[in-house]
Amino acid sequence: MHLTRHVDANATLCTLIRSLATRPGFVPTALPEVQVLTWDHYVASSPQIYEPSLIILAQGSKLARLGPRTLEYGAGHYLVQALSVPFMCETFATREAPLLGVAVAIDRAMLGELVQSMNLAPDPAVQVQTPQSMSSAALDSAMRASVERLLDCLQDPLDAKVLGAARVREVLYTALRGPQAGVLRALVEQQGHFARIGAAMAYLRAHYAEPLGVDELAGRANMSVSTFHEHFKRATDLAPMQYLKRLRLLKAQQMLIGEGLGVAQVAHRVGYQSTSQFSREYKREFQRSPGEEQPYQSLPV
Repeated sequence: MHLTRHVDANATLCTLIRSLATRPGFVPTALPEVQVLTWDHYVASSPQIYEPSLIILAQGSKLARLGPRTLEYGAGHYLVQALSVPFMCETFATREAPLLGVAVAIDRAMLGELVQSMNLAPDPAVQVQTPQSMSSAALDSAMRASVERLLDCLQDPLDAKVLGAARVREVLYTALRGPQAGVLRALVEQQGHFARIGAAMAYLRAHYAEPLGVDELAGRANMSVSTFHEHFKRATDLAPMQYLKRLRLLKAQQMLIGEGLGVAQVAHRVGYQSTSQFSREYKREFQRSPGEEQPYQSLPV
């Protein structure tokens, strides 16, 4: 009986997502904080980066590799991507059973308001720890219901306009009461290392094409260079400058495929002074040259 309810619940989520998924990949909805995602074939392990978000899967599965960690999540689970960290991603989907999911952006300001509204006292353990920036949890009945209500309101433009913000807030609130609440709280514990790293990374993502140094980023985090370097690497498995290079290359791939821009133009737009250096590093990252990318195809999810 329990199994039947689980299958039925996934079927409802699948139906709601299908009605919004107009093409493969991440698809915008009437709410800027929410995207649905669908993919209908297997994708071998490849570099990927997501914005901080909750990613709920209703069908299909993914395998994420972040440094030494391997994280599997599939139908009936959700991923908590607390920081925008590059990782290797393998997608399992078929035309008969495509990957179906929804991504809800993690708004740090909204998260902070929720923690304050819940009267959660600062947790010293949360402040000193550097939690895993990527973790998964089972989709319990409370989270499933809140995601269904969010997807349901997106079916009607007026519902989305009037109720959408409250539905997104409800999903984040439900996550704050779930098994991965610790990492979400750590994002907004202002005195905590994780929150400071998160703030520096948000700045880095907004200014990745500019000349950036570790000194400036450490200052943004209000940390010494050595402390910043230690906690950044603990959170991302990458040194800050390695992260910046990986981010630039992933952004370049999005521009080459999604926007059909030329190699030299993309190299300049992501912060490279030398097109030849960009091409070398791109080939090392993706095992193909930037000129081999096919523009206007869908990016893997």
